[in-house]
Amino acid sequence: MSRGAPLPASALELWAGVECTVNRVRDNFYDQLERNGHAGRIEDLDLFAGLGARALRYPVLWERTAPEGLERADWSWPDARLARLRELGVRPIVGLLHHGSGPRHTSLVDPAFPEKLAEYAHAVAERYPWVDAYTPVNEPLTTARFSGLYGHWYPHGRDNATFARALVGQCRATALAMRAIRESNPRAQLVQTEDLGKTFSTRTLHYQAEFENTRRWASLDLLCGRVTREHALWDYFTRVCGIGEAELEWFAANPCPPDIIGINHYLTSERFLDERVGRYPDRAVGGNGQHRYVDVEAVRVCAEGTAGPRVLLREAWERYEIPLAVTEVHLGCTREEQLRWFKEVWDAARTLRRDDGVDLRAVTAWSLLGAFDWCSLLTRCTGKYEPGVFDVRGGSPRPTALARMIGDLSATGEHEHPALDSPGWWRRLERLQYPPARRQPAMKTTTKRGLDMRRGDARPLIINGATGTLGRAFARLCDLRGLPYRLLTRAEMDIADARSVEHALAEFEPWAVVNTAGYVRVDDAEREAEKCMRENAEGAATLAEACARRGAALLTFSSDLVFDGTKGSPYVESDEVSPLNVYGRSKAEAERRVSELLPSALVVRTSAFFGPWDEYNFITLALAALGEGREFVAASDLIVSPTYVPDLVNASLDLLIDGERGIWHLANEGALSWAELARRAARLAGFDANLVEARPAASLKFAAPRSPYGVLASERGQLLPSLEDALGRYLNERETRVAALSMAAGGGGLQERAG
Repeated sequence: MSRGAPLPASALELWAGVECTVNRVRDNFYDQLERNGHAGRIEDLDLFAGLGARALRYPVLWERTAPEGLERADWSWPDARLARLRELGVRPIVGLLHHGSGPRHTSLVDPAFPEKLAEYAHAVAERYPWVDAYTPVNEPLTTARFSGLYGHWYPHGRDNATFARALVGQCRATALAMRAIRESNPRAQLVQTEDLGKTFSTRTLHYQAEFENTRRWASLDLLCGRVTREHALWDYFTRVCGIGEAELEWFAANPCPPDIIGINHYLTSERFLDERVGRYPDRAVGGNGQHRYVDVEAVRVCAEGTAGPRVLLREAWERYEIPLAVTEVHLGCTREEQLRWFKEVWDAARTLRRDDGVDLRAVTAWSLLGAFDWCSLLTRCTGKYEPGVFDVRGGSPRPTALARMIGDLSATGEHEHPALDSPGWWRRLERLQYPPARRQPAMKTTTKRGLDMRRGDARPLIINGATGTLGRAFARLCDLRGLPYRLLTRAEMDIADARSVEHALAEFEPWAVVNTAGYVRVDDAEREAEKCMRENAEGAATLAEACARRGAALLTFSSDLVFDGTKGSPYVESDEVSPLNVYGRSKAEAERRVSELLPSALVVRTSAFFGPWDEYNFITLALAALGEGREFVAASDLIVSPTYVPDLVNASLDLLIDGERGIWHLANEGALSWAELARRAARLAGFDANLVEARPAASLKFAAPRSPYGVLASERGQLLPSLEDALGRYLNERETRVAALSMAAGGGGLQERAG
């Protein structure tokens, strides 16, 4: 087919891949397959095959299989898994090294590294002669930067010489590995992956951006034999980095061009260089010996937007005219943004193939099981998890909304979800974290709509409870997440009045209803039982009936007070309810009626929530008193699992978008008394924790009996982080809010005038 001739859109394939990095930091190896559990779950492969993916990027990693040399290699793990993939009819694209530096006996700067990897590659190909696609080294340029230029990974170099040695070694290893593989299977294809970004800059730093935009092709240029004396990087490699001319000439004499170039592109891959360092935090400032400048994500500063996947894919095609695939599509973000990002990349690839004649073979759903600690570039084990197509926090993989999208795209090439009606955060102006900078050519971007506004024809969420803490938090975070919504007062929709509910649903045609309204005064409920039951039980049931008629999803909330606290260990979703008070009975009745009327409803039980945006939650009240030096009284014998409202809302929205149903427990991980909660918050805030007076609950004269142990855990998945983590973020948000209020009151103006 001639270059530029349209290709059939139906030919675009969907591939998949599991994040499998084994990287080394000092003497520690961090293994994603152990952390996501896939190392011990061969049954995951059946889930992967069920997505309809035609190929699977799959690890047979050197460090895992032969850490002590080939003579002591253990092939049992890849034997079983590659055999299962063959039975399932899924083509494996086998990876041998994924951001790694090999076993302990070698490294990226070991002169014998290429030959050692080639020896391992030969053994793999001999054992699995039917495997016909390989990625011997994933993202050699990126790995060389992180290991040799930035010092993040072993051997922790921070200079051009170590970077270039690591890069040249990996590229030579790739060429030698493919030579060894093709001795067993001459038809074996090289699917060479690389993270492709682009660098923009101010006029002053154009020279540095130009260099970065040349170096981004270095690994592919080396493999294609393009790095000759005329190449723009020849002097850089030989004079700056100390690479011998003969080493570079070897690539020209032994080219190993990829059969498919795999482009990995992330929203952080495009960068902006700016010498106006005063616009940015000090931690972002670096330099090149000629200028001091910052290197930040272009999406956070370029007002016109970034180049994006379509432009970058076209650039790769025009440079090499080698078939392309997008070999990683992943975004560590909220669920609707993950959907939007995947759909944007899929649409870009399909358009390039269909309309522009680019030979683009596939788009890959990456990070099937999510990823751990990429927020710290795998330099620390903090447990920070980003869900992917599946969420593994429940012990076994749970399909997210991405799984449904990928299944649809693999079957029909199309997918619909209300969250896709709005643009991703990278297309909205609130993405800008720094003073906007311009670059050319300008790109159209999407501006932010105001709070509580419908966006075009997008179907909204209905959120009731406009005056409550939870309702306002949902509105705030829906606005941040680009989810169209209507926040309704009781006058606009009385949930216990069937006609009022029907009128609101007919007017706004929501795809889902979020019920945050209800009776919340636990002690008053003892003397207002009828009112409490109306608001909590009858209202939830009325919403469930209306949603069932209209095919809308429902998210509603329950409480830890449905339990009597006698279990003595954390409660999970399947535990039998046994409320002690009227409020708890109203919530238990709501759960029962909603599950009967609308089995697809999502019911979230939560506990003792606190947040940064209202002044009347327990921790805010405690810190207000302690900050003024006043005593604060709290119960010493009621044990709860406090829940940070932003975490609760974000997790609930993710589950709603995933189409989850039934009861979920959402609380931050941790259990303590109310008094200890106040003391812990005081210590973190720098206040005197001794001012917290702990008393037995009986002495506080609550009208409603309380559960002595209301701790929530989950058998479905612990989705919220630790309480310590949440308290830290709460205090940071609180300080930011106090500072903003001070500025609004004129505190900043005095400083300006004084200057």
